[in-house]
Amino acid sequence: MIRSNLATRPFYNEGAVRFWLLLVALAVAAATVFNVSRVLYYSQSDTELASAASRDEARAAELRASAAQLRASVDTQQVTLASIEARQANDLIDRRTFSWTELFNRFEATLPRNVRITAVQPRVEGGRRIVLTITLLARGVEDVDEFMENLEATGAFAELLSREEHVTDDGQLVSSLEAVYVPKPAAGSGTDAPEPVPPEGPRP
Repeated sequence: MIRSNLATRPFYNEGAVRFWLLLVALAVAAATVFNVSRVLYYSQSDTELASAASRDEARAAELRASAAQLRASVDTQQVTLASIEARQANDLIDRRTFSWTELFNRFEATLPRNVRITAVQPRVEGGRRIVLTITLLARGVEDVDEFMENLEATGAFAELLSREEHVTDDGQLVSSLEAVYVPKPAAGSGTDAPEPVPPEGPRP
């Protein structure tokens, strides 16, 4: 039986074990360094994002305060007055483009001998179109119809309607017409109305 002391026997694989242990240690160290660097990076990124969010919130608060101040500084009465002034300016423009001379020239050219105009009232509606209310005194319905046909033939009157008719005590017909007036003056003449037709007899 051979007896030997194993404790004093040399271990020939000790170098290989140390090598592998060193590799494991290096891998652990590298993983630790990587993890620490990631933690520091994300911590710094979170800090920057938090700072940016705080700045954005502060800016939003400033903008809200500025908007509230602007709303408080707006004078609703001034806005209303400005709106009224704008409407008045548009009305003045419409009046400048509206020629009474041209309109009455058209009436003179189209009026039958048994019809007399007693009142004309223009107004400006939506879209800035001119609507006329014309009050007539005529012998009968045929005369009113003739006048409406003559107006339509000029091309300057549209949507002609008879709004009201009644007969006076002396047998004359009072008619209220409504029409959209679209003046189309010819170049250099101021009006494209046809030449006036001489009356055939005295008007009522």
